[in-house]
Amino acid sequence: MELIRNLIRFSRPHTVIGTTLSIIVLYLIAMSFSGYAAWHPGVLVLTLLSCLSANIYIVGLNQITDVDIDRINKPWLPLASGAFSMRTGYWLVGISFFTALMLAAWQGRYLLLTVLLSLAIGTAYSLPPFRLKRFYFWAAFCIIAVRGLIVNLLLFLHFHFVINDAQQIPPVIWLLTGTIFIYSIVIAWFKDIPDMEGDRRFQIRTLSLKWGARSVFRTGNLLLTTVYVCLLFLPCYIEFSLNKPVFVITQLLLLALLRTAGARVRLLEPASVKRYYLFIWVLFFLEYISFAAAALAA
Repeated sequence: MELIRNLIRFSRPHTVIGTTLSIIVLYLIAMSFSGYAAWHPGVLVLTLLSCLSANIYIVGLNQITDVDIDRINKPWLPLASGAFSMRTGYWLVGISFFTALMLAAWQGRYLLLTVLLSLAIGTAYSLPPFRLKRFYFWAAFCIIAVRGLIVNLLLFLHFHFVINDAQQIPPVIWLLTGTIFIYSIVIAWFKDIPDMEGDRRFQIRTLSLKWGARSVFRTGNLLLTTVYVCLLFLPCYIEFSLNKPVFVITQLLLLALLRTAGARVRLLEPASVKRYYLFIWVLFFLEYISFAAAALAA
């Protein structure tokens, strides 16, 4: 059981859940254009395995290169705590890398391109000589590019091509991509607020250290509030193949959750900020579910 717990910690479960949900929702939206004529479960399973392997490679490589920082910021992670040796970390990362590539190459060009770009950006994020995580702009760019753009556009094209033999991106996917793009910005900013002490010691120049935690927190919440307001009104004026009542109600609920949780955050307490950061991931998960529900009900 201890081994399983450490494997789960190593995989960073919030990122695994985010990847899994995004893939399932994009698959369901692609299926909605076929009228659910054929379900293609094998395509979904192999896509999940490939992308989750890429996910574990990226977060695992980051832990290998950040082990000293994590001993301050995240001492519960298996490499930082000593539960896993560095050799084990290398093996897990290597197996994940090759599994992701082999499964993607087998499935088709759009999935292969998704995985290749994600692996390349994830590697540049953590490894010298680039180590883009040292710079707040490029660190945010890496997360935004993968979560906000590559996953939504290329994985939808992968499913749309296999299921419907089509290669057009419909308006609903552009709306989803724009929404997740903003979420990715906020996640990239907020993840560094509780880690300021370790980042300061190891000269990782995050936006939280440059602007201050309060400014980053307020700007991120303002961005998300603006997104929800836009999502409340845009479907009323533009056709997005969504059930409007379902979509509007879910966005109102998400906005209420954001405002309620944001009012309770204590910025001087790292544990409080960490909980709020994970809560933003919950909103990220719920946003994908909102799009899926509205698309299926359309």
